[in-house]
Amino acid sequence: IEFSDPVSIEGQPLAKGVYGLHMIPNPDSWTVIFSKTNTGWGSYSYDQKEDALRVNVKPKPLAEAKEALEFDFEDLKPDSTAVTLKWEKLGVPFTVSIKDAEQTLQNIRAQLKGRGQFTWQALDEGAQFCLTRKINLDEALRWADASIQNEERFDNLSTKADILKARNRPDEAKATWSHAVEIATAPQLYSYGRRLQSQKQGAEAMEIFKEVAKRFPQGVFGYLAQARIKSAAGDFAGAANDAKQAQAAAPTDAQKQSIKALIDRLEAKQDINK
Repeated sequence: IEFSDPVSIEGQPLAKGVYGLHMIPNPDSWTVIFSKTNTGWGSYSYDQKEDALRVNVKPKPLAEAKEALEFDFEDLKPDSTAVTLKWEKLGVPFTVSIKDAEQTLQNIRAQLKGRGQFTWQALDEGAQFCLTRKINLDEALRWADASIQNEERFDNLSTKADILKARNRPDEAKATWSHAVEIATAPQLYSYGRRLQSQKQGAEAMEIFKEVAKRFPQGVFGYLAQARIKSAAGDFAGAANDAKQAQAAAPTDAQKQSIKALIDRLEAKQDINK
């Protein structure tokens, strides 16, 4: 396993480099080992004296068995992720994190000198990283503009509007946001509202849900938006009815099951916005 920069593994520091990865199962935990020897064939020649780091982690059961060994990146965040070994019915996750935002910025800049500069997604993600932390906003705005130039979308227009707002340029922010809303689809607007909720901006999220309900009243996301608005107002019966209409209109079984969880909460008189 290779780390291009210094990281923390389960809170313990590990220098950048290439390591041999080994694991030892114990009754209640697993030991994850990063060896300075990275050329070994399996663990046959493993030597504890060559350990760079050892951490203990808790395994977890998997909902779905894996016939072949897999490593997945889960719980992705701007400054951390869980690397999870999956095999049979067991998962063994260990958390990799960084502490220095400047370190991440350097990596973003390097990526945006490569293929990333030609896609809207990479540039938008770089701008979002800065926006979330309220850092490097001038460069973030340039990245947002470049993303829009590559492909104009609700995603990068809303990013630009938020950056302009953070830069205290309200008139430009309002104009950009208005254009973003004009071209937005129901899923995009609804997802933006959910993102605002995750950022503890409940009032702003409700305004987005009202826009979704107004523009897309008969669709899945229109019904869901109405359910969230009514739930916030304490009208759980009305919200449950809207959620049931959303469930009926949902095109996939997975989406229907997800909405059912909301219906169950509403019928228990729980606010689905919390």
